Amino acid sequence: MAETRESAIPVQRVPAWGRAARAARAARANGLAGFDGYGAHIALALAFCAAYCLLAMVRYERFGSPSWDLGIFTEAVKGYAHFGAPNLSIKGPGFNALGDHWSPIVAVLAPFFWLVPSAATLLVAQAVLFAWSVGVVSATAGRVLGRTSHGLLIGIGYGLSWGVQRAVDAEFHEIAFAVPLLALVCRQVLLGRWERAAWWALPLVLVKEDLGLTVAAAGVLLVLAGRRYYTGAVLVLFGLAFTLLTVVVLIPHFNPHHQFDYWTKLPGGTHPHLWQVVSGAFTRLAVWKTVGWLLLVVGFVAVRSPLVILTLPTLAWRFGSSNPMFWGPDWHYNATLMPVLFLALVDAVRRLRESPRVRPGLRAFAEGLVPAVPAIALACTVSLPVGLGGLSDPAAWRGGAHAAALREAIATIPPGVRVESSMAPLARLAARDDVYWLGGSKPVAPDYLCVDLAGWDGAPSDLAAYGAALHPGSSYAVVFDKQQVVVLQRQP
Repeated sequence: MAETRESAIPVQRVPAWGRAARAARAARANGLAGFDGYGAHIALALAFCAAYCLLAMVRYERFGSPSWDLGIFTEAVKGYAHFGAPNLSIKGPGFNALGDHWSPIVAVLAPFFWLVPSAATLLVAQAVLFAWSVGVVSATAGRVLGRTSHGLLIGIGYGLSWGVQRAVDAEFHEIAFAVPLLALVCRQVLLGRWERAAWWALPLVLVKEDLGLTVAAAGVLLVLAGRRYYTGAVLVLFGLAFTLLTVVVLIPHFNPHHQFDYWTKLPGGTHPHLWQVVSGAFTRLAVWKTVGWLLLVVGFVAVRSPLVILTLPTLAWRFGSSNPMFWGPDWHYNATLMPVLFLALVDAVRRLRESPRVRPGLRAFAEGLVPAVPAIALACTVSLPVGLGGLSDPAAWRGGAHAAALREAIATIPPGVRVESSMAPLARLAARDDVYWLGGSKPVAPDYLCVDLAGWDGAPSDLAAYGAALHPGSSYAVVFDKQQVVVLQRQP
């Protein structure tokens, strides 16, 4: 009955989005996007899963962590796996992960951590989640554009996109869950399945506190789609209310200082000035460079799709922040934008095909963009290196003598003890010990210190004295010293 009522409305009175969704349903009815091409999309997803795992595990084996984040998330998952609080000793004794960011969704990795209690479990999980999104983007593009080959081309371009590759290179983060969820939200919207889109959007509030705003943006999208005002309005209210709840109530409740620490990232600190936030977002060169990279990878055509509304909340908090790390194309911050932009490109191509008022040259450009997408994505990846270099070196796969020394040092430390560690061995130790950042365990002296001196300018020559200085009243003796990797044990 719903289909009959919709088809009875004159074409000129149906919103553009409604016409696009109806065209997708017609394509399904005509068999243009059946299950015949799904095997190819699954194969593509599996190929990218293998590639992402390779990149992540090579870095892991080389002890090349760019930050302490993998160790932090490993501690959180370990806490859930042990049916306890997700405490992050790396950030401080008893620091609850839910007092930093609202990401309870990482608890779903606990059963996998029971099977393989290692930081590598998180890296593989992220590779699977990203690969899942590749399959969703590829299959959706094939269905909407009517050709499996077009879907595969878009999927390849998306899988190679610099935003996803940079996230793989930055190791595990909670946004790994948001990437396939956003791909599924966009898929359901493009296929005119409004209620399903709303249901897929809801779990985003469990990924990170700012994604409640993206849920609200999804509600706006449904309202613009036409004749889904109630569902869209509920989604808007839910997203805004849950964001307010997390930053005002939930996170401060778990935070040791009973506050949301990231207010200080806004201009003006805890009392931000709206003009400073807005003007900063539009006057920073790094911001405009990032916008250029984002639009370049989809040929600038994606802006013709309403789906780009989903990118605005993320761009707003990043570009309005006073932290320069959020403005650029580095780290993992752009991964959540990639599925939205690539499926917005798919929607834009379809709209240009169907609109009789579009100039033929623009329509031809959009059609020619589809086979060019993988080349554009690859060119951007080459311009923004993601850690592929060096794999031809035989030592790259295991890290050479220094990495071997780190493995020996970790084996020297028994499981279940308190350890203070420098960056390189942090994540591996976090999977089995109570691990602190070097110098971060002031209240109680650790049982062991694991120190990687490689690349440390001004490193202390007397490590035993260094350990005693960190923890007055305790003495430490060197029990392992090889390739600039030192392990010290606290003496009775």
